[in-house]
Amino acid sequence: MSGQFKQPPLRRSSMAYRPFRPLASSLNSRRGLILTCRRSFFFSLVAVSTYLAASTFITIMSAGGLSFLAWAIIATFIFLFGWISINFWTVIFGFFLGLRKKDEALPLPTDVLPIVPETRIALIMPVYNEEMARIYSSLRATYESLAATGQLERFDFFILSDSVQGDSVLMEETAWSSLCHDVDGFGRIFYRRRKLRIHKKSGNVSDFCRRWGSQYKYMITFDADSLMEGELLVRMVNVMEARADIGILQTAPMAMNQTSLISRLQQFSSHVYGPLFFSGLRFWQLDESGFWGHNAIVRVAPFIKYCALPRLSGGPPFGGEILSHDFVEAALMRRAGWGVWLAYELEGSYEELPPNLLEELERDRRWCQGNIQHLRLMFMPGIAFGHRLLFLNGNLFYFSSFLWFMLLVLMTVHAVANFMHTTVYFSAERTLFPHWPVQYRALSIQLLMATSACLFIPKILSVVLIALSPRKRAGFGGVPRLFISVVLETIFSTLLAPLRMIFHTWYVVLNLIGQKLVWKSQERHSKRTSFYEALRAHWPGSLGALIWAGIAYAVNKTLFWWVSVIVIPLLFAVPISVFFSYTSLGIFFRQHSLFLTPVEVAPSKVLRRYQELFFKNIK
Repeated sequence: MSGQFKQPPLRRSSMAYRPFRPLASSLNSRRGLILTCRRSFFFSLVAVSTYLAASTFITIMSAGGLSFLAWAIIATFIFLFGWISINFWTVIFGFFLGLRKKDEALPLPTDVLPIVPETRIALIMPVYNEEMARIYSSLRATYESLAATGQLERFDFFILSDSVQGDSVLMEETAWSSLCHDVDGFGRIFYRRRKLRIHKKSGNVSDFCRRWGSQYKYMITFDADSLMEGELLVRMVNVMEARADIGILQTAPMAMNQTSLISRLQQFSSHVYGPLFFSGLRFWQLDESGFWGHNAIVRVAPFIKYCALPRLSGGPPFGGEILSHDFVEAALMRRAGWGVWLAYELEGSYEELPPNLLEELERDRRWCQGNIQHLRLMFMPGIAFGHRLLFLNGNLFYFSSFLWFMLLVLMTVHAVANFMHTTVYFSAERTLFPHWPVQYRALSIQLLMATSACLFIPKILSVVLIALSPRKRAGFGGVPRLFISVVLETIFSTLLAPLRMIFHTWYVVLNLIGQKLVWKSQERHSKRTSFYEALRAHWPGSLGALIWAGIAYAVNKTLFWWVSVIVIPLLFAVPISVFFSYTSLGIFFRQHSLFLTPVEVAPSKVLRRYQELFFKNIK
């Protein structure tokens, strides 16, 4: 197989660079008015909620005197409640958009329309030492689904390899040849492997754009675990053709094909809670949404011209090569005047998830380092306000864990200080009346209830929105099973949350001290965590939890029961991590119709075809 045979020819095209312009001023004016009104309303509600919670908490803390430690606790609490409030109001607005079933600010075409002959689209899949049975099955299912629409001739498929392992390279070339042979795809499905893996995935995509980007008007980006329906691919092109102001259109991929207990929990959560959250993001982000680097369509010409990534001065975590490049590319596209839209209502977009907790945490470690760089990029000139918030929001996902941990530590230290402090009932001056310590138990209960409401109302609203639709109800096995699944998911997530908190906290610390990170290919197939792997990963957290529990119990038994929700899962982190990696447990709940999702109850044609091909190829 020669390189010329596997790679597309370099040819001139009418789709080479043309002059293109930012958004029209009239469109900008209308968009700006809608965006200003929405954000003003949204962040006013966030500010009022945070203010009320903060004032209540300050009153509670003032009972023991506002020391420096007390103010540190107050500041941490305010920051965290603000983060909770943002997510809460995002889901609230997502619920109302879900009831309306559309957002008039971006009317999407309802029909699948023919693509004009001169429009060329490239579907690209960067790979790095991946399992080729999965790649082959995904691409073939997508290819066949697209062929069924009658629009296949407008598309070319590219497998862009950065693999370095000899076995992986051989399997990739064999799988590519088999795929082309099976679907008669020679001349339409291309394979290219770079000799030098420069700038990782972003460099891989840049290399494609330099070589062949001028031949295509749009490119659709896949990850190695992506799957999309052919009809959706055509609809995405229809949207881009109808809205010439959109530079990137990002779909909201739903999890599929999960078997282990933890991955089935994540799959269930993405289908139940994801739609409300994504629609809420669209409400206040509008055309300043994020780009996740996969399951999206990109307008190639402005992407090439405006989205080249700079190398940041200095070393990690804030300098060097940009790691989480997709959010940065979205910000650069919007800075050039092109919209970045989250098309949450487009169905038929799928992805897969890490099979166990340790793989999930390894992925989070990579994302954490990439997101921390964004704190510096927040101040780039010309970046839209929405993308500055997006950069901040990506960091809050990890820093919120760090701050939750710090809040618990500070409150423990505060309890120890109070335990060692001797209460003085009578001052040095003679008086007939003692100074009784003041406690605000009623306010404490009210604040706890308000915080709980912010955490659990989004789950309730998700169930309500599903219950209102007969089709959606059926997709989750009916309302009773959906309700039981949500309760169990909440319990299981409560067990897993402290484990994630400890690791995210540690990742933040490692990145801030500049520890170098090596990016590896992600494990995608089901893999049970061994006891030894779990012990090696979790023993420091378990040991710390044991010490923490002992201190809390000795100082204040009430404090001990409060922190037990965090401490107990950390003490049993090793068996919990192993337990949730079992495929047999995921299958057990599936057999009892729990954690069901629409992709299991009524899988689409492309998903059924993918599963058929995948299970055939791994035998």
